[in-house]
Amino acid sequence: MMKMSYSEMAQVVLRALLFDFTNDEVNTCVKQAYEGKFDDGCITPLVKSGNDHILELFHGPTSAFKDIGLQMLPQLMSVALRDQKDQSVMILTATSGDTGKAALAGFEDVKRVGITVFYPDHGVSEMQRLQMVTQQGKNTCVCALHGNFDDAQSGVKALLNDRKLAEEMAAAGLQFSSANSINIGRLIPQ
Repeated sequence: MMKMSYSEMAQVVLRALLFDFTNDEVNTCVKQAYEGKFDDGCITPLVKSGNDHILELFHGPTSAFKDIGLQMLPQLMSVALRDQKDQSVMILTATSGDTGKAALAGFEDVKRVGITVFYPDHGVSEMQRLQMVTQQGKNTCVCALHGNFDDAQSGVKALLNDRKLAEEMAAAGLQFSSANSINIGRLIPQ
């Protein structure tokens, strides 16, 4: 595998772990997640610096390492929804900065998926706040809240674990998910 490109490695790993996806689906997900979206064709180039080697993880659309997972997750979710024609997903995510913009950018205008990102007001840098609140997309929403990241995360977890709300949403053809690191679809590629 050491001679493979990042995309080829991603395909091998995803095929081994996502046994309910066909080879063509995995290949399409990898292509749509990474091709033309990173400013280096290697996706994650390994650069020699003296006697050391550094894996550069900042070449994605938001310059955050989280782009690696959050460009792939929307592709995987779209395929997962293929057999559930009457279902849509609402992504709920808490952030202290980088996850928010990377998730918003990844899910921008993905069909049948909406995303709401919660961040602590005055708890992210001004640059991170501006990145989030200026995100384009008909399916994206950003909400500042009073408190800190733990408050945002606790609120998201409470919504994700609310069985009554989940039943009401299911009756309307909706389900919750997350783009935080609890989502295996983000962890595998990341």
